[in-house]
Amino acid sequence: MKILDIGEVAQQSGVSPSTLRYYEEIGLIASVGRNGLRRQFKTDVLLRLSLIALGKSAGFSLVEIASMFGKDGLPDLPRGSLHVRADELERQICNLTVLKNALRHVADCPAPSHLECPTFQRLLATASHRKKSKVK
Repeated sequence: MKILDIGEVAQQSGVSPSTLRYYEEIGLIASVGRNGLRRQFKTDVLLRLSLIALGKSAGFSLVEIASMFGKDGLPDLPRGSLHVRADELERQICNLTVLKNALRHVADCPAPSHLECPTFQRLLATASHRKKSKVK
C-alpha cells in the first residue's frame, strides 16, 4: 500500500495542507500516521477528496458531505438528496440563462433608449413580478 505525505496529497489534489488538516479535524479524511511532523495518508484519500470537491461544487455543506460516507469510509450517497439538489441546480440554470439573455439583449438593444424597447419593458415587468412572488 502506497502512502502519501500531506504535501503529495496537496499537490495531487489541489487542496491546501491547511484544508487537509481541517478536513481531518472534522473527520472528513483520516491520516494513517506521521513521518516526523508530516501527516501520512493512504492513496484512497485522493478519491475521497474528489468526492468532497464534487459535493462542494454541487452546493452541499461539509456536514452534508460527511454524512455521505458510511462508517466504513466508503461513499453511501443519498440518491434522493442528489435528485433534489439536481432539480435545484436545474432551476438555477434556467433562471441564470434568462438573466444572461436579458443582459445580452439590454447590452445589444438598438433602441435609442432602453425605456423605449418593448423587450426591455417586458424584462422589467418579469423581474418585478419574480421579486414580488419571492417576497410572499
